[in-house]
Amino acid sequence: MPEPAESPTSRQVVTPTRVVAGLCLIAPFVAMLWVSSYARIEPTLIGIPFFYWYQMLWVLISTALTMIAYKLVQREQRARKDGAVK
Repeated sequence: MPEPAESPTSRQVVTPTRVVAGLCLIAPFVAMLWVSSYARIEPTLIGIPFFYWYQMLWVLISTALTMIAYKLVQREQRARKDGAVK
């Protein structure tokens, strides 16, 4: 029995765009798991110890990095789809 032919869009390929998207998604985990880099009180920001405001800052950074990763993958998929249709 012959195997079904794979379409170019169904096969997963590692591309530079996907590597960048993956790094954007991994960066917050690395930053939060490396506790010794932010386990201190100084510098304070409006009276808030560094330990707390650093983590809150990463909430915003993580949101931006996730959005960037999503847009990169979405743009690549759209380009791949347009290339396969033509």
